[in-house]
Amino acid sequence: MVAPDEAVPASGDTRIFAVANQKGGVGKTTTTVNLGACFAELGQRVLIVDLDPQANASTGLGLDPRQLEHSLYDVLLRDVAMEDVIEPVSVKNLFVAPASLDLAGAEIELVPTFSRERKLKEAIDSVIDDYDIVLIDCPPSLGLLTINGLTAATEVLVPVQTEYYALEGLGQLIRNVDLVTRNLNPTLVLSTIVLVMFDARTKLSGQVADEVREHFGDKVCRHVIPRTVRLSEAPSFGQPITAFDPVSRGAIAYTNLAKEILDVE
Repeated sequence: MVAPDEAVPASGDTRIFAVANQKGGVGKTTTTVNLGACFAELGQRVLIVDLDPQANASTGLGLDPRQLEHSLYDVLLRDVAMEDVIEPVSVKNLFVAPASLDLAGAEIELVPTFSRERKLKEAIDSVIDDYDIVLIDCPPSLGLLTINGLTAATEVLVPVQTEYYALEGLGQLIRNVDLVTRNLNPTLVLSTIVLVMFDARTKLSGQVADEVREHFGDKVCRHVIPRTVRLSEAPSFGQPITAFDPVSRGAIAYTNLAKEILDVE
């Protein structure tokens, strides 16, 4: 997934992915939840960090943020220990640091905070030895929360929908990743682009996929994620697709994607 002149962490190190795209509705949370579940089922110990105030990754894994004593908000702004907010879910080896609606105000509350861009990195560093992979579900905007996600990550994973305007905002995201790399996190690389919502029945999906591959080459995963009803239904049951319908096209696609990223095919 990575160009020859870039580096990813050495084997044995925890891989920390910021799942980001400044365009909304492109499958960031769907990819975070389902890829995390597939990594876990492949034997990796996985932590999902829900950095989006909508808390969709948390609810998609069966948690009710309103019933939790603490959330990521408390970690970032109340100095609660990261280990005290992490919750196990129904999938073995899969854990989540849940979001809450309070995160919506965190963008403003973080402004006067010392070392505000590194709050999430410090929190993840405190538990990093317990996990093989961390997936950070970033909000669809470049505020302080997303900057925290990019500063904490070692790699950026970008879901790109194979629809019209697919590349809209992607150039800006790349510029912002470059800014974070130069100013806050020199080891960050944009390593992985995943084509999602692929509809093989349309010419448009194929054309967009070709365009993205032409622009980004080997960073683009070979396996694509199809547009399926079952992928859309799974979050309402609080389950990743591998638990909700393990033989569905979506489950198979995310499993193949996870194997490709782990290079275990």
